[in-house]
Amino acid sequence: NPKAEPVPEKNTGYFLNVAWFEPVQAGKISATQYEAQQGVKNAPCSEGGECIGWINNGDWVRYGRVDFGAGTESIKIRAASLTGGVIEIREESPTGPLLGTCAVANTGGWQAWQTFTAKIRPVSGRNKLCMVFRPPLAADNKSSLWFVKVDADKTRIWAQFPGENPNVANVEINVRQTVFTPSQTGINYLTVRGFTLCDAAAPWAPPTAAQIGVISAYWCKGWIIESNNICYSPCCGVALGKYGDKWDNRAGSAKGYVGTITRALTNGWNKERVGSHLVRDNEISHCEQAGIVGSLGCAFSTVTGNEIHDIHIRNLYEGAEMAGIKFHGAIDVAITHNHIYRCGSVAGIWLDWMAQGCQVVGNLMHDNSQDIFFEMQHGPILVANNLFLSGRAFAINSQGIAFVHNLIAGSIRSFRGDTRVTPFQRAHSTEIAGMYASVNGDSGDDRFYNNLFAQRGGIRVMDDTVLPCFAAGNVFTKDTEPSMFGINVLAATNFDPAIELEQKASGWYLSLAEDPVWRNEGKRQLVTTKLLGKAKGSNCTYDNRDSSPVKTDADYLDQKRDEKNPFPGPFENPSDGNQEIKVWPVGPAGQTH
Repeated sequence: NPKAEPVPEKNTGYFLNVAWFEPVQAGKISATQYEAQQGVKNAPCSEGGECIGWINNGDWVRYGRVDFGAGTESIKIRAASLTGGVIEIREESPTGPLLGTCAVANTGGWQAWQTFTAKIRPVSGRNKLCMVFRPPLAADNKSSLWFVKVDADKTRIWAQFPGENPNVANVEINVRQTVFTPSQTGINYLTVRGFTLCDAAAPWAPPTAAQIGVISAYWCKGWIIESNNICYSPCCGVALGKYGDKWDNRAGSAKGYVGTITRALTNGWNKERVGSHLVRDNEISHCEQAGIVGSLGCAFSTVTGNEIHDIHIRNLYEGAEMAGIKFHGAIDVAITHNHIYRCGSVAGIWLDWMAQGCQVVGNLMHDNSQDIFFEMQHGPILVANNLFLSGRAFAINSQGIAFVHNLIAGSIRSFRGDTRVTPFQRAHSTEIAGMYASVNGDSGDDRFYNNLFAQRGGIRVMDDTVLPCFAAGNVFTKDTEPSMFGINVLAATNFDPAIELEQKASGWYLSLAEDPVWRNEGKRQLVTTKLLGKAKGSNCTYDNRDSSPVKTDADYLDQKRDEKNPFPGPFENPSDGNQEIKVWPVGPAGQTH
């Protein structure tokens, strides 16, 4: 990085430099005169002095007591960029009220300075001012720069349309929160099939509040949502969440959410009244919070055959709750045979609290920030026959997860030290059996059986968990490492599985090299309820939601496994050498246990 260039070479993620800004009343303020910042660095400025640079998505700077005088409606900003970017101008903090935005064009160089003027909501007096930096808008995302203020009589909207003339182009203002949501709870057994449901201004859906999406099964039972196209929500596509009450958004922290659960139990959170929905064969895309969200109301449901993609790709929000599927209280939920990809920020699937008895089976996941995040789970959870192809396969801030016959091509992160006190349930019930309190931040009690590890990582990272883990029958190929607790390990460290995923006209195809001799190099057991035992945290067995025993006797393609010595990974019958397998769509979902 040459000293004269405050931003590294192209394709590093950095996109903007700022030299100074000027509210009308205050005069020029150097960008380096911040009182607090995140991510930026000072650098030499070709116009004299220093600028701020090395700016990445979400970085920010805050300035103390900026003088806006009797009233200011614009700010000038001196900036340079080779890519362009967007500056959010906010009061007080990076998440404070939005005053306005400034779209910075490509100026032709990291030191080719231009002055940009941003219209802002009128503000006066001395205030803290925060600038939050975002990358340039995509060509199909030109209408995201806006601010709205509502009072008793009027709604005022300030909006920018980079590259468009709003006096000529069409402008849509969407005021409906949802396309299909009952106005009251308890509307049971509806089928919504074959619709295009899109373009609703669905509100943010935290786990402590009423959860509304483009379509919402609103604290009820037995909906079938199938064969729909559900898309373009600023927050959620499908909501299987909780009701609203006076405690909405007022019950933060772990202790606060325990209060939410307690109140929900008195409001009918049980198998007889809530959940048991079927979300099947939908395409769900372009939602900025979650494709499918559900706090408590998702329990006992089945999510299968869906294509969920392009979630949180515009980075409209920060913080928690963003995922292709984000569930709290996913008790006995089956997430099977879905295709989940391009889900940014957190995960393709995020199981947060009380996914006891959940099964994640036969899913194709790729190009996500990470494929699954397990948070504050105490097991049992079964994760079998999945294709985890993202750079990070999963993060585990939990105990009691069983990984069986998966293709794991990404790294693994294991947390320890989280001492939140969280509930666990009686088997196949919402009834709280106890509160799990970990003095040392227990991690571990996880199981890894008959998986194929490829490309990066392996499970050496699990060696320092607090609780013991168990592993047997796994294959570790090039650039992956086994754990110290594994038995019957097959270390094929010179073997390259040469994984590639390609989309063709007829579907998605996986190129994968496997060695048929692996079948005879080590004896593997068929994974069953008996082998998996009990999850330590909940003291519950790994069985199906109807209490029948688990038996992983079919593979990703629903091919019968050799019960005497099953082949490692998600495919039972590999061909010699390289093979090309159609992995989406694969026809009707088969039973995997």
